[in-house]
Amino acid sequence: MDGKPRKHEMGEMGKRVVTAIVYVAILLTFFAFKLFVSVPYTRTDGTVGVLRIGNLLFDVLILTFTFIGTWEMTNAFRGKMHASQKTLVLTFSTLVIFTYALSDFIFADILGVHLPDPGFGEQEILNAAGRNYAINVTLIVFMVGVSALAALLVFAHGKVTLESTGYSMLCYCYPSLFLLLLSICNHLEVYSELAILFVFVVAPVTDVFAFAFGKLFGKKLPARMAPSISPKKTIIGGFGGLLGGAVGATILFFVYYGLMRLDDIGATAVVIRNVDINALNLIFYIGLGIVTSAFAQFGDLVESAIKRKVGIKDMGKILPGHGGVLDRIDSSLYAVLIVCFTMVLRIMITG
Repeated sequence: MDGKPRKHEMGEMGKRVVTAIVYVAILLTFFAFKLFVSVPYTRTDGTVGVLRIGNLLFDVLILTFTFIGTWEMTNAFRGKMHASQKTLVLTFSTLVIFTYALSDFIFADILGVHLPDPGFGEQEILNAAGRNYAINVTLIVFMVGVSALAALLVFAHGKVTLESTGYSMLCYCYPSLFLLLLSICNHLEVYSELAILFVFVVAPVTDVFAFAFGKLFGKKLPARMAPSISPKKTIIGGFGGLLGGAVGATILFFVYYGLMRLDDIGATAVVIRNVDINALNLIFYIGLGIVTSAFAQFGDLVESAIKRKVGIKDMGKILPGHGGVLDRIDSSLYAVLIVCFTMVLRIMITG
């Protein structure tokens, strides 16, 4: 009797490990595309630019997360949304990411719109490079989606309700708007690689440390973080997650700056070499790692709350041992929120 559960648990653990290895391999492959796939390009005005094809390839991964994640969300609310609402949500959530990725590529890579050089006035910059309207175009597309969902209250008045419209709006925004922030991180002129690494390194390390601390100290310190939402999560596990965020960020600091100093990395190395590697910068990394960990753990709780509300265990079954795509990236969604905000703020302040 005792052997069967153990074999089952070992089988599930094996599935989780294999799935995790495949998932990490996919992330590393697309990140390598981002780093190394680029094409020199001569613009119509004779200037030479670089088409960062790798950014678009990484956007393909983000688009995949968006479509599957949104599909899982609409399935979670099955029976509570009309088919027309599901179709609009899937279409426009994916279209929002596609619009931003393509329009930023056009403005930044093809048209050569870029961050201002020191010493240039605003008008000189606009005359030389123009303005990047990628986010403006994306906002318009997003609002078209909102308007279309609202329009169903008129055109399908007998089939949709205010309640189903509310569910549709939730599925439209989650996870697509969080993944839009990931696409914005992907297209940052500075700190882009760092932002993505923070999201996909700190969040998993947080999960590992939280699980380890919960297993080691959970029986002695059994206080629960959110007992009505996720009974297995302990406060001591949450503390371990914060420690994991600090450890992950510290590792990123030394590995990232070390690798970016290599001459064969290319243009990115030039930018990173200008950054002063000092104790204050390390403190910034550790602080961001801890805050990112806190947001990642909260993101996990948000999805747990959604699943409890709709009465399901997992968002999907596409990832053996893990559930759905949203079950895998739930903590990363809220992590990218604080990482994107911090990196954009840092660029605004320090350049």
